[in-house]
Amino acid sequence: MTKKQITQLSYEIVGCAIKVHKELGPGLLEHIYEKCLGYELEKDGFLVEHQHIASVVYDDLEMNIDLRLDLFVEKTIVIEIKAATNILPVHEAQLMTYMKLVQAPQGILLNFFTDNITKSARYYVNDFFKILPEG
Repeated sequence: MTKKQITQLSYEIVGCAIKVHKELGPGLLEHIYEKCLGYELEKDGFLVEHQHIASVVYDDLEMNIDLRLDLFVEKTIVIEIKAATNILPVHEAQLMTYMKLVQAPQGILLNFFTDNITKSARYYVNDFFKILPEG
């Protein structure tokens, strides 16, 4: 994928999140938002992996240590879903770790405990994004 395609995909993901948030509102459990957002994305034709397990490679040994990404869209964007009053640095670190482990160029931290999901969405890119073609 190109940077432009990833940017477009992230807009479409947030569009689906807006739809879910408008329907359900704030205050529910994270896994409810995860299921509904995954459903909306799949309905729009996207490949979505729910609770994708990320493994760690250490000393040429792949270890399954049960790190689970909320949603992994098109094997490109990691979505971490929260329903918290405040997003903490640990939430950001969690997302960045997942992105590194699955070599995803972009991640989106979505907090559904808000009045405006667009303003609360946080986008992250890493070194995998920097090496992608522009177009």
